[in-house]
Amino acid sequence: MIESTTTISTEESSGIKLDSIEERILKDQISVAEKKESYITLYRFATKLDWIILLIGLVFSAATGTAMAERSVLFGIMTDYFIRLQTHTISSNEFSEESNYLFLVYIYFAIFTFVATYISLTTWVYTGERIARQIREQYFRAVLRQNIAYFDKYGTGEVATRITSDIHLVQDGISEKFSLAFLVSLYIYCDLINFYYYLFIFYLIIYFHFTIISSIISSCLLFQYISHFIATLIISLTISWKMTLVIGCIIPFLAINSSLMNKYSAIFTKRNLDFYSRAGIIAEESISTIRAAVAFGAQKKLSDLYDAYLGEAKKEGFKKSLLVGFTLGIMFFGMYASASLSFFYGAINNEISFGQVVSVSNLIVNGFFSLTTFYDYIQAISLATGAGSKLFETIDRVPSIDIASDTGDKPKIVTGHIQLKNIKFIYPTRPDAKILNNISLDLEPGSIVALVGSSGSGKSTIASLILRFYDPHSGDIFLDGHNIKSLNLIWLRRQIGFVNQEPVLFKTTIAENVSYGLIGSIYENLPNNEKREMIENACKKANAHDFIMKFPDKYETMVGERGTLLSGGQKQRIAIARAIIKDPRILLLDEATSALDTQSENIIQNALDQASKGRTTIVIAHRLSTIRNATKIIVMNKGVIVESGTHKELMDKKGYYSKLVETQKIIQTLKAEKNILKESFNILNSNIPSLKDEVTTSLTANDINYHQINLVTRASSHASSHSNLDQQNSDVEIGLTHDDHNYTVLEMIKKILFIDRSEFLILSIGIISSIINGCLSPIFGISYANVFHAFTKTGDALHNEATFWSLMILVFSVMIFFVNAIQNVALGFSSEKLTEKIRSISFASILRQDISFFDEENHSVGILTSHLSLDVTYINGLAGITLGNLLHVTFMIFASVIVSFIIGWKFTLVCICSIPIMIAAGGLRIKILSNLQQKTKKAYEYSTQIACEAAYNIRTVAVLTCENNLWERYHNLLDEPMRQSTKNALLASIPFAFANCIFFLITALAFWYGSILIMNNEYDLKRVITIFAVLVMGSSFTGRFFAYAPDMVKAKSASDYIMKLLERVPNIDTWSQNGEKIKFAKGHLKFSNVHFRYPTRPNFPVLQGLNLEIKPGQNVALVGPSGCGKSTIISLVEMFYQVTNGTITLDEIDIAKMNVNNLREHIALVSQEPSLYDMTIKENILLGCLPGQNITQNDLEKVCRQANIHEFIVGLANGYDTRVGGKGIQLSGGQKQRVAIARALIRNPKILLLDEATSALDSESEKVVQNALDAAAHGRTTIAIAHRLSTIQNADIIFVIKDGKVHEQGTHQELLELQGIYFMMIQKQHLGESN
Repeated sequence: MIESTTTISTEESSGIKLDSIEERILKDQISVAEKKESYITLYRFATKLDWIILLIGLVFSAATGTAMAERSVLFGIMTDYFIRLQTHTISSNEFSEESNYLFLVYIYFAIFTFVATYISLTTWVYTGERIARQIREQYFRAVLRQNIAYFDKYGTGEVATRITSDIHLVQDGISEKFSLAFLVSLYIYCDLINFYYYLFIFYLIIYFHFTIISSIISSCLLFQYISHFIATLIISLTISWKMTLVIGCIIPFLAINSSLMNKYSAIFTKRNLDFYSRAGIIAEESISTIRAAVAFGAQKKLSDLYDAYLGEAKKEGFKKSLLVGFTLGIMFFGMYASASLSFFYGAINNEISFGQVVSVSNLIVNGFFSLTTFYDYIQAISLATGAGSKLFETIDRVPSIDIASDTGDKPKIVTGHIQLKNIKFIYPTRPDAKILNNISLDLEPGSIVALVGSSGSGKSTIASLILRFYDPHSGDIFLDGHNIKSLNLIWLRRQIGFVNQEPVLFKTTIAENVSYGLIGSIYENLPNNEKREMIENACKKANAHDFIMKFPDKYETMVGERGTLLSGGQKQRIAIARAIIKDPRILLLDEATSALDTQSENIIQNALDQASKGRTTIVIAHRLSTIRNATKIIVMNKGVIVESGTHKELMDKKGYYSKLVETQKIIQTLKAEKNILKESFNILNSNIPSLKDEVTTSLTANDINYHQINLVTRASSHASSHSNLDQQNSDVEIGLTHDDHNYTVLEMIKKILFIDRSEFLILSIGIISSIINGCLSPIFGISYANVFHAFTKTGDALHNEATFWSLMILVFSVMIFFVNAIQNVALGFSSEKLTEKIRSISFASILRQDISFFDEENHSVGILTSHLSLDVTYINGLAGITLGNLLHVTFMIFASVIVSFIIGWKFTLVCICSIPIMIAAGGLRIKILSNLQQKTKKAYEYSTQIACEAAYNIRTVAVLTCENNLWERYHNLLDEPMRQSTKNALLASIPFAFANCIFFLITALAFWYGSILIMNNEYDLKRVITIFAVLVMGSSFTGRFFAYAPDMVKAKSASDYIMKLLERVPNIDTWSQNGEKIKFAKGHLKFSNVHFRYPTRPNFPVLQGLNLEIKPGQNVALVGPSGCGKSTIISLVEMFYQVTNGTITLDEIDIAKMNVNNLREHIALVSQEPSLYDMTIKENILLGCLPGQNITQNDLEKVCRQANIHEFIVGLANGYDTRVGGKGIQLSGGQKQRVAIARALIRNPKILLLDEATSALDSESEKVVQNALDAAAHGRTTIAIAHRLSTIQNADIIFVIKDGKVHEQGTHQELLELQGIYFMMIQKQHLGESN
């Protein structure tokens, strides 16, 4: 399942040979240059203002780092005073005077640090959001810019992953975390520079310059950076250069170690993200085709495919965890070992004073602690760089067919003369199959040309080439004598109105959907009232106005994602209105009326005939009744033209076209004599207009009665009806859960640990290692204090004690290596497994939900895939390495407090006040961030939804040239997150800045009180320094604890959503084992007084007391106008929804009391819009298998022959193992539908549901497939919905549905004798030789 996509052909592999130019034409349409971006490229969209703000932020960040480093200098000076006081070389008064001055300096530094930290954080958070917004907008603009072949190859599901998870990683790496990393790095530099000489400076500059600084800062910023080093270098020259050389030998070792860690971590991260992106494509496809997945019970199979990609991502995560664990362990070992070495060297070198040794040792410890924090931020920067590479691959790609280009001619006058000259075409993703073979056409201005022929013959391809979705590899296309390659692409597409076989609507109102057709036309900027009038007129022409006015919100009715709240016929009528509203010079109609009932088709066909006058019209049709009046009919087969002429000319030839017509003729012979029937037909034909008017009037009258029916229904005493309806409404309103409980962080951690319980051993190892790591910190503090005390002595005593404790620190560094390696490897492994598990069960839980869940606006494909990718990323804020660091800090503080109380409770009580202050500051930051996070989350969901919808419907976006309009909507939806992030920058930085400066104040307080204790002879210097080293230095890590506040807040919000999703039990639950099960179904279906309203449209009744009975083995047809409830009946049989009132029984068992999985095992569905997945043909068909069903290759080929698809499949290079691409994009509409039919037949269902199952088939295939379906219907109950009435004339019983009720029923002959609605529908589809 994980291999790269195999190319697919639509014909037999023909050994096609292309010259270099032709190969380049194909390659240019799909090629993408791989990029390995540097960190600096993440800032490419920064404006001058952004750079000025960033510069200010960096200056203050550098100032903060410098101020924090100066603590070591102040500490060394203060140490000298304490030693002099201890050795009585200074009086108490002199000590008080000097120390009071230093206390004031500490306070000044605290104030300065607060201001500098606040400014550096606010500037970087603010600019980070601004730049991330630019990246979002530029990426979305680039996605809209790409040519269609790009999406054929890479799919549309990747967009959701890139625009959520990847941009989040980028933003994380360019906002406050870089500022903090820069701050920490300068802190490290200043600390180390103060005791390292020039050689060490050289090593450090080389390492950090090439890994971080030079990749992100311009020469001006680099000058500031070098200036800072020069200033600190002057200070370092006062320290021993000999010691610098000794300690400097460790630095290259640490630099190489860190470089390898960053390099390979980025590689593993990129691979990890690639696999998650592929998993995101599966998720997007599955959710967008949820009805097919549910109908065939394919949720488990799709989950397994999704899990396969997660497994590969986990492997890359394991590699990264091993790398990070050991390199971090080496880093920590090196830093403690260098501290040990510095103490030892100070003991044996008499040139170094006590104060200098204390300063050096303190600098090393501070440098170590800073490095541990520094890595966390570097990891974010590394992730940002890896994610940015993928984003910029798309942003920088200039497609060969570029909608964003302003070049090209824009003729002022268009007559519509289209010429195709010697066109040869191969789809770029199917290089082994010819689609068009030397096609030449001449379409005169104003002519109506129809393209007919078998599925896959190249009809829709011609439309795609005229729209310039693709470029032919040979030949040219001309419009009014201009090669379309020389025309401006936007201008070209705006001359064309296009209605596709599968109509696409956007998730907005009906009026706005229709108005998209005005984009780029002279009517685009009309006043709203005039534009509204045009919209309504277009809808009237498309026979859509009447049903629109039935809705409570009329033209302001939301159509749902991809128009799911409308029937197929309603969607197609709105799409037709959108196409004709701008009065285009060229009309392309690709099966434009295939989803319409006969009544609507006749009216719309007349409208299209009128709209076609004076313009060039190309009609692609399988329903030949719609094209018999065409100026010219082109008959195609296997990429060549086999016949052309008018309807009469082709009928006279008795050739290919004539045979197609014969297959669609309907038996209209009644039992009466032919002359009586003929007379009846003549009478009917003379009265068609009046009959049409009567039906239209009847429909309009019923429109008026809808609200009356609604009132009557409300007034009835069906209490259960209201109960069910209220329950459905309630489910919709609460969204994800019936429980509004908000979980605490502790509850979330418990739930996450419960999910990860299978990894308890490795998680426990990681947690125990984190605890041990924290508890080891006081040991270092005690050793440090003993070294401090050793230097108060002289001679052999100094040498022996200092050497001993230096060795103890070396042993400690070895322990630190093992503990950190084990902690990070174990928790890294645990984190990867947890990520895999939560993604897996979250996806499974989404697929578990009932269909009404997906109808809700808040559960669109974009929003759900966003949660699936981004929320799981956030949850790692409560698990993995972050969890280890939090435990490390927590137990370090507890251990430090306990040890400090043992050594001296009085001094401890004073020093411990730092902890609650830091906790209060951190808690305040978490609260502020939590409120802001909730506000921005919803806004980002809606913007992501727009992006996913645009990518999913990219062909419609390209036809309508509405790229800029969608980008504007996306741009506007990002305003609210920007406002909230500005608040974040201004408010949330305050407590963090306070936590950053509090250490100065606490140090000043500790030294002040410690000096009092020493002067009063209550404590000696060793006790004071021990408590200070253990507690005050340990408590400084509390600030680091709350540095994770943004991650914790995001994790809390994400965990809350995921947990509610996991705990949500739908009303129709596929995981439930409850309900009655039947082993063998007879297929006896009965609807008894069934009322139904969709949960998202509770005020709009669909079925109103439907009664019908289908006996076992009957072949039943449902016909009627679009929106009358036919597809709803199918949905209720599949139990996609619960009925509002009434009952549906299968073999006299209420299906509401049956086990839903057992019910669906007896049913197979072929829907109007076939849903295929990005897998092989064989795998797509096998998705229809029942659990435990053993299918042989012979079984597979048998159903494919029945669906008339076997010969096509075996003609492919890879046969049944050929991949079909995302949503089956590599197949034509007819081929997709035949694969879907085979998928339905493979399970040998007792009940077969056919919702326009042959609507996308050509006449020849339809005849074969219809015969197969007729044969398949024997011995099983079949319910067929059809607008092409020739397909259901042999049904045992036909139900004519209107207004949610059965208005007529009987056989084909019986209904003809009634001469009612069905009789009139038959007349509209009668195929004769003239009108």
